[in-house]
Amino acid sequence: MVSHAGQALAGKDLDAVKARGTLICGVAVGGIAGFMTVDSQGKWTGMNVDVCRAISAAIFGDSEKVKYVPLSGQQRFTALQSGEVDLLSNNSTWTLTRDSALGLDFVGITYYDGQGFMVPKKLGVKSAKELNGASICVLSGSTSELNIADYFRTNKMTFRPVLFEDPDQSRAAFFSGRCDAYSGDQARLYATRAANAPNPDDYIVLPEIISKEPLGPVVRHGDNQFADIVRWAQYALLEAEEYGITAKNVDEMLKSENPSIKRILGVTPGMGKALGVDEKWVYNIIKQVGNYGESFDRNVGKDSPLKVERGQNALWTQGGLQYAPPIR
Repeated sequence: MVSHAGQALAGKDLDAVKARGTLICGVAVGGIAGFMTVDSQGKWTGMNVDVCRAISAAIFGDSEKVKYVPLSGQQRFTALQSGEVDLLSNNSTWTLTRDSALGLDFVGITYYDGQGFMVPKKLGVKSAKELNGASICVLSGSTSELNIADYFRTNKMTFRPVLFEDPDQSRAAFFSGRCDAYSGDQARLYATRAANAPNPDDYIVLPEIISKEPLGPVVRHGDNQFADIVRWAQYALLEAEEYGITAKNVDEMLKSENPSIKRILGVTPGMGKALGVDEKWVYNIIKQVGNYGESFDRNVGKDSPLKVERGQNALWTQGGLQYAPPIR
C-alpha cells in the first residue's frame, strides 16, 4: 500500500471498524485469569483486554468501544479469517505456519511465555523428567499438544494425553484427579492455580519450560494500516513505560521538554498523521489504559493474585525482552 505525503491510507478492515463504531476482539472462551476474564456484569479485564482497549483508544479516542467475542482454540483462527472478529488478543502463539499458511499476521508479542506442567504436590514429582507414563490434561488443537509429544519423544518417555476442547473441562478434570499433570503455557498454569485450584498451595508448577510461546495479537492479511495501528498501540504501551509515562502523570508529561516524549504524546505533531489516527493517540491510550508495566502489575504481576515475575517480560533496559521500535 503506497502512502501519499506521509498520510496513511485506510484499508477495508479499518474502514469497517470505523463505520461500525466498535472494535470486535476475539478472546479465549472460559477466560484465563489475569489475561482475559469477564465478571458477572459482562465486563472484561486482563492484559489481553488492555491491548484491545489500547487499540480502541488509538482509533476512537475511547478505550471502551470494544465488543469481546469468546472463541475456543479450535474456532479462533477461522473466526478471524471469516471476518467474525477484527483481531485476536487471546494468548495465541506466533508460529511460522499460523503467520503464513492461515492468511494471518502476528503483529507483536504481548507476552513471552513457555509451556510447562503443573502437578499436585502429593504426586511427589520435582521435574518434568519424572513424568514418564503420566496422563496429561491438555487442550486439543493447541501448540501445547504438539510440544508435549515432541518433549516426551526427545526424552524417550511415554505419556497419555487426555484431550479437551473446553479449558473449563480440562481444568476440572485435572483438579478432580483424572490426570497426573496439567500442561499449557506457564501463564495459563499460574492463572489456573490462582483462580481454579481448590487450594492453590496443593499444586506446583514444575521448573522445566519445554517451548517458546510468544503470545500476541493477530490480524488478517490485507489491511496494512489496521495492522500498523494494532502493532503500534502495543508498542505505545512499552514506549510509555520506558519513558516513565503513566496513567497518573501523563497530563504532567505533556509539559516535558524531552523531544521523544513530545513526539510520543503528540505535543510535537506527526506521529498520529503517519498512522492515520489522532495526534493524541498515545495520550489517550496511557490516560485510559496505563502503560505496559501498569497493565502487567495490575493484571498478572505484583498487584494481582497471580504474582507473576516480570522475567522475560521486563523491558530490555531491565534485562527483559520487551523492546519497542521508536515512535519517531
